[in-house]
Amino acid sequence: MWFFARDPVRDFPFELIPEPLEGGPPGPWALHRGRKKATGSTVSIFVYDVKPGAEDQTQVAKAAFKRLKTLRHPNILAYIDGLETEKCLHVVTEAVTPLGMYLKARVEAGDLKELEISWGLHQIVKALSFLVNDCSLIHNNVCMASVFVDRAGEWKLGGLDYMYSAQGNGEGPPRKGIPELEQYDPPELADSSGRVVKEKWSADMWRLGCLIWEVFNGPLPRAAALRNPGKIPKSLVPHYCELVGANPKVRPNPARFLQNCRAPGGFMSNRFVETNLFLEEIQIKEPTEKQKFFQELSKSLDSFPEDFCRHKVLPQLLTAFEFGSAGAVVLTPLFKVGKFLNAEEYQQKIIPVVVKMFSSTDRAMRIRLLQQMEQFIQYLDEPTVNTQIFPHVVHGFLDTNPAIREQTVKSMLLLAPKLNEANLNVELMKHFARLQAKDDQGPIRCNTTVCLGKIGSYLSASTRHRVLTSAFSRATKDPFAPSRVAGVLGFAATHNLYSMNDCAHKILPVLCSLTVDPEKSVRDQAFKAIRSFLSKLESVSEDPTQLAEVEKDVHAASSPGMGGAAASWAGWAVTGVSSLTSKLIRAHPTATPAETNVPQRPMPEGLPAPAPTPVPAIPTTSGHWETQEEDKDTAEDNSAADRWDDEDWGSLEEAESVLAQQEDWSAGGQAGHAGQVSSRDHKSPESDWSSWEAEGSWDQGWQEQSSPERPPEGQAKAELARKKREERRREMEAKRAEKKAAKGPMKLGARKLD
Repeated sequence: MWFFARDPVRDFPFELIPEPLEGGPPGPWALHRGRKKATGSTVSIFVYDVKPGAEDQTQVAKAAFKRLKTLRHPNILAYIDGLETEKCLHVVTEAVTPLGMYLKARVEAGDLKELEISWGLHQIVKALSFLVNDCSLIHNNVCMASVFVDRAGEWKLGGLDYMYSAQGNGEGPPRKGIPELEQYDPPELADSSGRVVKEKWSADMWRLGCLIWEVFNGPLPRAAALRNPGKIPKSLVPHYCELVGANPKVRPNPARFLQNCRAPGGFMSNRFVETNLFLEEIQIKEPTEKQKFFQELSKSLDSFPEDFCRHKVLPQLLTAFEFGSAGAVVLTPLFKVGKFLNAEEYQQKIIPVVVKMFSSTDRAMRIRLLQQMEQFIQYLDEPTVNTQIFPHVVHGFLDTNPAIREQTVKSMLLLAPKLNEANLNVELMKHFARLQAKDDQGPIRCNTTVCLGKIGSYLSASTRHRVLTSAFSRATKDPFAPSRVAGVLGFAATHNLYSMNDCAHKILPVLCSLTVDPEKSVRDQAFKAIRSFLSKLESVSEDPTQLAEVEKDVHAASSPGMGGAAASWAGWAVTGVSSLTSKLIRAHPTATPAETNVPQRPMPEGLPAPAPTPVPAIPTTSGHWETQEEDKDTAEDNSAADRWDDEDWGSLEEAESVLAQQEDWSAGGQAGHAGQVSSRDHKSPESDWSSWEAEGSWDQGWQEQSSPERPPEGQAKAELARKKREERRREMEAKRAEKKAAKGPMKLGARKLD
């Protein structure tokens, strides 16, 4: 029977990449890249080949193997596994790069900053402090070759080959026998008399000074070069000089050196070091401290190294959301760090957190997610959007907070291309119909119209035919002037989606009625749109063969390319209306569709309102759009409302201020203009939508206002206008009479009447 000896190297769970890394540690150790066979995760493997006649060197290597295996500290190279045979030693550690190679690559890329050097030196000094103060060990090999850098940019102390105890025990420092390492020995080692007074850390602190010199100036040519600090920063020079002083007694303890460098104005007193120290202790911090830290973190991330953000900040952000109570404050830094990830990493690390966040009931988190959707929408697939995100987002349409409703509407621009047939053509249109007809905020109704025009090309042909014309027609009757402009621009941006018959019989009559709108901005856009539609009709009239080409998109399936015409209508994108919306929500908090549909023209500021105009003897023509004058108080109120962009109204984009004002908004939208009726259509949109709410038909909701009622003749309309003016005049006269007849003490601020 034959027995085959097992090869321990072949059975080793880690695979070695044969080519050693350049810039590895001097001496018998060779540094290789490696990976774990089971998972493919990268590691570093230090290999020592046992050679005949090198017993002393082999004993040193085995001692280093043992030391690294037993020493555990965040700033010391992390041991993972090892293999010891008669022919070799394999030491597996976390994946690292020699410091010399790392600094060279960073300098060539132009990315090396003093911030990361300050933190790297902080880590090495902290490791020395642990060894000498806590373990009573002398490292005895501090130099560039014994320092390594992991993937997060963290510096790790290795090279434990020549370590010995600081407590004596009859053991002296091991003999190195490598000239490249002996040049870092302090000058007192050459004195064999033993009369030199020194501390146990003196030799290692000298070598730390050599490391600092090499980090800033390159390889140390000779010990005499230490006298010239070279490129060492001025804030570090005084402390460096203490390290390389001739008197070993005055060299500071590693802990004292850290304290000196962390003093105000010191080399290690900066935001990057403070951030790292906080992250190291984040598990024991108070929730309020964590909240403040994450709020301020986003401002600093731009100046931090990319690898640090990806591999150290990101895991802490994910942990803070998953197991902590950080909430919405982690979103801004999370998406900022997400920019450093590739598509695969983003899918694995960020998207699961985002999907979970959308189910949160925290309003601050919801509004921030909606505001920053543009940063992650490209990584969301359609099934995730339709089943896990959209069902939560649509709750925002019904929220009592206007800012959340506004952001929900605007987010549909990004979600629409990924929505399925039912969500886009049924569910979303139902919510848009309700918002456009019943929302008490004019700017939100405006943004709903704008968004519908932008996503019109994604709708199915049947939905476009039922919805677009009636929706934009409804918008042109809105009492809020920007909504009427949005309705006109909606027609223009989707002009390729209408048949020639619809253009002539449905759209142009609506646009023509706006040529006498009280607002000049509405009239200007109406004339522009009319010219566009007339041009199309005229071209088809001249050459009927063009009809098929002009109407090719009318019955076509939904396509994102069909919405390109919207870009030519400058200033109509939802993002361009956001600041307008934020200001107008406060300027017109109660502008509902139930208000008078023809707004009154405000009087110029500072001028008194003229007396009511007598009713003319002849009927007023239907083309006359001048509004009749009101009393002075009404004119001043209207003038103040018209001057919204002269004021600093703040912004609804800040979630905190929005949520603080929630009750004011929700209450203000319920009271303002009850009892007013529409004068353009002679019926209230509220009544139009009552049947839709009862039957659940979104189609009926859009179609209610598709064709405006027209009086049988112009005389009837003029007569109605005359009666309203007369009724208004009588009301004003009655109010003035009541004021004159009032008795009793005068009210504060009232003007004394003669």
